[in-house]
Amino acid sequence: MKSTPLGYLFAFIAYTTFSMQDAISKHLGDSYSPFVVAFFRYWAFIAFALYLARRAPGGIRQTVRTRRPVLQVMRGVLLATQITVSISAFHYVGLAQSQAVFAAGPILVALLSVPLLGEKVGWRRWTAILVGLVGVLIILSPRADGFNVYVVLPLGCALAGAFYAILTRLVSRDDPPVTSFFYMCLVGFVGFNLAAPFTLEPIAMKDWGWMGALCCTGIIGHLSLIRAYDNASAVMLQPITYWQLVFATSLAVMIFGESLKMNMIVGAVIVVGAGLFTVWREQVVARRERRRGGVAATPSVPH
Repeated sequence: MKSTPLGYLFAFIAYTTFSMQDAISKHLGDSYSPFVVAFFRYWAFIAFALYLARRAPGGIRQTVRTRRPVLQVMRGVLLATQITVSISAFHYVGLAQSQAVFAAGPILVALLSVPLLGEKVGWRRWTAILVGLVGVLIILSPRADGFNVYVVLPLGCALAGAFYAILTRLVSRDDPPVTSFFYMCLVGFVGFNLAAPFTLEPIAMKDWGWMGALCCTGIIGHLSLIRAYDNASAVMLQPITYWQLVFATSLAVMIFGESLKMNMIVGAVIVVGAGLFTVWREQVVARRERRRGGVAATPSVPH
């Protein structure tokens, strides 16, 4: 039996932990290449994926069976790219501004769902999408005196995450979540290990603890997120995802001494508001279609 309060609690723990993981990634990314940091993250990923696969019905043999192998590999490549670019964004742009841009994820997903999934978007959601994009422009501050060319990094990361979410919706029509999670981890793990001889560098003794913390936060965060979705629906938990923006920004200010500019605050408020409205409106339309006997769009699988 589902328990919504328990779902909220686990979601809060998950996104708090993910914020800590991002802060650790920034700390390590200031000393090591993004490939090194991502390499260790994927060792934690694959360990957790194997644990879930062994516990799933049919075990690992059943988990690896997929009807959409090409899309699963594409998802894995997109996520590996997203993680690598995000670590670079934390270093060159800052944790706070990067998180503000990442918050545009639901808006970009709604925008891409029209050409890629064939979903219909009414004038209300189109308005929310346009307002959200204006918020992103405010965050990026495209002025001659304030524009940082590296802002393309978090923007590209948010776009990669949106494509990843779209592909996740597609594969979820044929493959169970445990299969999608397994391939998400496996593809990046194999890729980073193949590149390891060319990208790895010596790790200082003082940083091994941080590498361990990076792996632990990844496992705890994903385990908490899975428990959250076991107890509450994705729609109910969606607003809590923005807690990561708030907490990660707080860490950026308190630990890394980053400053919050007015354009970042105003833009983030606009993006979050537009994103919440977009998600809410999608569910209103989905419920209406179910009442009419239609088929609602498949929600994205938590990752």
